[in-house]
Amino acid sequence: MTRRRIRDIRNDELIEAAIEAIHQKGFVTVTMAEIARTAGASAASINYYFGSKDQLMEKTMRRLMSLLRSRLLAHLSGSETPRDRLLAIIDANFDDQLLTAQQCSVWVQFWANAPYAPRLARLHRINQHRVASHLRHELRQLVEPARQSALRASIQAYMDGVWIELAQRAGPVDATHARQAAREVVLTLLDGHGHSPRG
Repeated sequence: MTRRRIRDIRNDELIEAAIEAIHQKGFVTVTMAEIARTAGASAASINYYFGSKDQLMEKTMRRLMSLLRSRLLAHLSGSETPRDRLLAIIDANFDDQLLTAQQCSVWVQFWANAPYAPRLARLHRINQHRVASHLRHELRQLVEPARQSALRASIQAYMDGVWIELAQRAGPVDATHARQAAREVVLTLLDGHGHSPRG
């Protein structure tokens, strides 16, 4: 087993503190000093590891996107049919490890600030294209070509909308309920569009 470097451990701790502080204070108003206090660290250490608030948000989002990728691989493991893989993609986007109140809040604030920061905008495009590509791949095998684009856009918009709604709620997030509701929506859309026997 590979031993983790002290720097990597410290990075993890600071990113966790950033997620909590951004959730509590908001990305626009939170200061690096407040994030440092949440981490039990000095503002100098935050600046040393991340440089600026935008860079901190970028590294935080890279960590969350990496988590999404790992959960996607876990959910896809053992999924044999296009229909099962499509539902696995949905489940991954509402996975217990990903869908928390704090991370919903940070993700939505990332979306809000991405248009004004080129590096964040690039990350946003990468993530949106990656999710779209996964959905498109399975929908090609389930839905006739003329309807694939609209169905993919509807599913993606629904998922984003749930994240936005949950980010505005007080209290904990029910990831199990979110997965179940999302599955029902997707299956309703598939039934309405007519999926192929291969699914």
